[in-house]
Amino acid sequence: MHRVVALILAGGRVDELYPLTKYRPKSALPFGGFYRIIDFPLSNLMHSRIGTVGVLSQYRSSPLINHILDGSSWDLAGKKRSLKLLPPFRGERESDWYDGTVDAVSQNVNFVRMANPEMVLVLSGDHIYKMNYQKIVDYHVEKKADMTIGFVPIEPTDSYRFGVAEIDDEDGGIGGRIQAYFEKPTNQTCQWASMTIYVFTTEFFYQCLDRISDLRGTQETVEFGRDLIPALVNDSRNRSRIYGYKFRGYWAYARKLAEFWNSNMDILYRRNGIDLEAWQVRTNLLHRDLYSRIPPIFKAESSVKNSLVCKGSIITGKVENSILSPGVVVEKGAEVYNSIVMFDCKIGEKSFLNNTILDVDVTISSGREIGSQTNLDPNPDDLKAISEGEKSD
Repeated sequence: MHRVVALILAGGRVDELYPLTKYRPKSALPFGGFYRIIDFPLSNLMHSRIGTVGVLSQYRSSPLINHILDGSSWDLAGKKRSLKLLPPFRGERESDWYDGTVDAVSQNVNFVRMANPEMVLVLSGDHIYKMNYQKIVDYHVEKKADMTIGFVPIEPTDSYRFGVAEIDDEDGGIGGRIQAYFEKPTNQTCQWASMTIYVFTTEFFYQCLDRISDLRGTQETVEFGRDLIPALVNDSRNRSRIYGYKFRGYWAYARKLAEFWNSNMDILYRRNGIDLEAWQVRTNLLHRDLYSRIPPIFKAESSVKNSLVCKGSIITGKVENSILSPGVVVEKGAEVYNSIVMFDCKIGEKSFLNNTILDVDVTISSGREIGSQTNLDPNPDDLKAISEGEKSD
């Protein structure tokens, strides 16, 4: 096992998911009924036996802090294992708020130095996937790379949404040297999109931070995808060994409401290889008292079809093709179709929901109708997202 320290970028809000990220970072957003999105990279690190982890938080970090605590839910608390939350802080400048992903990592370089690793793993905290990071680390070592980036296949027409690359196929489909890299291009199409998973040899990691240190203060943000990677890959004078590792498992970007809804429905319909039980995803059972909630209650007059109903829920009405988080109450005569209902919501008597996402602690009054009653087919184009009041979940 190589000595690896991991840094999770978990502070982003993601405006496209408003209002679900109005009061929390995307990484703390509930997903799949029982989990938070941050659970996926944390569980991956646990299964990959990477035990030194720093979580870089920023935007409205209290829900993230409340969920992660000391990391013990992911076996990241112990003599040789640790998880540290690394929020921005005031330092020598008037304000040292993180100015982009590279700047966030740069401000916490001492966390890396104290760990004295062979390699540094930087990854996003807001994507949904199952991955053994040791495989990309092993590939990085095998190729004697300075930096290795994880990529997933995409439709070339979606290139404008991602950091994309042209990658040599020198290793039989496993990966290859990156020939060109473009950040959300408007006039380029590529097959491979960045997963925001970066493996650095530690010495090269420090060199990269030194290389772009002069950008701090000269532009609003300093980013891996927009600033560092293109400078490394597309500079003909650069002799660095930058490789791409090709990942072909399930990966959900979930950056828009429809994508978030679809990735939840993937669980419900068992599509595209997502299987949270087989993935052995961990979560914090103390958060919102998940450990102490009773099994769901289905009253005699209830009707439930093809739905995920979590602990503590009480169903008296009708639920179809929906995901209900713990503590949801569906009262008599209420109907819920094709919807995601988060923690402790209450659906009043004779109310109706279709293609709807409810944030935590929302109450739908009796008789309220949200969504089409004439078309009960799942349709993310007709999504309604409802959030009420400031949350501290």
